[in-house]
Amino acid sequence: MGKPTYPNLKSSINNVGEVVTQIIHFKGGVKRTFHNILAETITQGQFTKYYNTDGTMIMINDSNVLCIEIFKEK
Repeated sequence: MGKPTYPNLKSSINNVGEVVTQIIHFKGGVKRTFHNILAETITQGQFTKYYNTDGTMIMINDSNVLCIEIFKEK
């Protein structure tokens, strides 16, 4: 079992870097920062889903998000 493959969605996030940090601003003023996100794994549907470099999967309900800040990991 090798590295999983993901469809290239040609997301603009891929232009930022292979591994990124996202600060997600939710309705109600809550902010959450997620580090070490593998940009190629981001998929969207009812929830935005992505994996971190440690294998953790994160799912975010898009209807609760106001904006997302994205930074390249150093």
